[in-house]
Amino acid sequence: MYIHVNGHKTYAYTGGKDFNPAQRTVVLIHGVLCDHSVWALQSRYLANHGWNVLAIDLPGHCKSAGAPPATVQEAAAFIQALLDAHGVKQAALVGHSFGSLIALQTAANMGERISHVALVGTAYPMKVSQGLLDASLNEPEKALHMTNVFSRSTLAPPSGAGSWVFGASLALGRRVLASNKTVNVFHTGFNACNNYDQGLQAMAAVTCPVLMVLGEADQMTLPKNALPLITQAKDSGKSLQVVTIPHGHHQMSESPDETLNALKRFLIGV
Repeated sequence: MYIHVNGHKTYAYTGGKDFNPAQRTVVLIHGVLCDHSVWALQSRYLANHGWNVLAIDLPGHCKSAGAPPATVQEAAAFIQALLDAHGVKQAALVGHSFGSLIALQTAANMGERISHVALVGTAYPMKVSQGLLDASLNEPEKALHMTNVFSRSTLAPPSGAGSWVFGASLALGRRVLASNKTVNVFHTGFNACNNYDQGLQAMAAVTCPVLMVLGEADQMTLPKNALPLITQAKDSGKSLQVVTIPHGHHQMSESPDETLNALKRFLIGV
């Protein structure tokens, strides 16, 4: 469905279910050069188990209009505007990579209006090498191959029935990049990750339970690079769960069941 946010149409995949104000709501936020489709399994499950699902395309990405957020703070303000526009009083947030920083900052900004925050494939600081930043701007096809090599630990997920996650991710990245003819969303997203410097302050300000889902073979956001956020969460007395699952950075497709199970335990308690 489409939601008008800040004067622009924003696409949100709902798992095929109508929005029910009596149900809980979860917002799923994708990372750099991705869209709502990366949450296919997780969004469908939650939509069929009592949740309103808003798996969004960020502004300027694929089906959503508007300028792509140039900073994590801009993106967090957009998520708050999305919830306001749709009349959502309280929501859980689930974000992957760049989306995890957005979810974290939004939770810090919105206080009690956020019931849970799950950070998948997260790290802080989320620095991007200068070579990869330059390639995303000047040689995006090269950068796309680089990130997929770093992000993937397998060519197909277990029991994938021939699914080629590496090729599928390349195709998705090309489609997302081509969807915006005026702004390079690849470089813009990487730059936003690289420049974000409010992670520890944001974690200290979060009032809801926190989940971190880390990939044991993740080469984009190494599990050890989540330690500053983990330490800050513990030091500030957060309700914290840390789950390490197999494979690499794209946990939702490489370890789909394990990622879903972590979210189920966190959000539903099963």
